Amino acid sequence: MGEVIRRTLSEVLARGQVHDPELNRISITVSEVRTSPDLQIATVFVMPLGGTQYAETIEALARNKGQLRHFVGTKAGLKFAPDLRFRIDDTFDRMESTRILFERDEVKRDLDD
Repeated sequence: MGEVIRRTLSEVLARGQVHDPELNRISITVSEVRTSPDLQIATVFVMPLGGTQYAETIEALARNKGQLRHFVGTKAGLKFAPDLRFRIDDTFDRMESTRILFERDEVKRDLDD
């Protein structure tokens, strides 16, 4: 179900179907959606293009949560749409810090041994 919600939100945001000019001017990638076992809560992990405007992105999505929930319920054919909770996806930041860690001389030395 998480993937269905992810695709639905990605399409809605890409097409600018939400009636909020501030949200529509931000290009947002929906990277993952995790649902609770009872499907009442969906945590949506997003990343604004360019990796900036984190606070503005979360605020705009939260402000339009009701309309986004409606799209999810309608397009996914759900009787009850889950509550959407938006979080910044920090996967890319963690990957970069891991890459930097592996480039350190003492770590390279330990890996070579």
